[in-house]
Amino acid sequence: MSRAVDGLKRKNHRKKILKQAKGYWGRRHSNYKTAKDAVTKGLFYAYRDRKDRKGDFRRLWIIRISAACRAEGISYSRLIAGMVKAGITINRKALASLAVEDIPAFKAVVSQAKAVLSV
Repeated sequence: MSRAVDGLKRKNHRKKILKQAKGYWGRRHSNYKTAKDAVTKGLFYAYRDRKDRKGDFRRLWIIRISAACRAEGISYSRLIAGMVKAGITINRKALASLAVEDIPAFKAVVSQAKAVLSV
């Protein structure tokens, strides 16, 4: 078997890493060793934060719903409890959208939840 002399596979791998490190500051975009570490860490953060983004949005929706609830004189937890008892199944994303964009509809949901809780 003949001996590889040009190291094409190695060169292509290095080129791929340096291409991913484009835009990094200092040696991190031009030096393979530091670029490799930076890209690895960047890819790790990207993977982790794609998962975290879901929780961030849920937190945002809950904050918006809670603020709108308090304006109606009820806490977030009591609203959710009332909605469960009333059999209203609206997810938090849609409920937050109602609270921001369609206030009368949100007030209707709150009044139904309050009615079930007072009985």
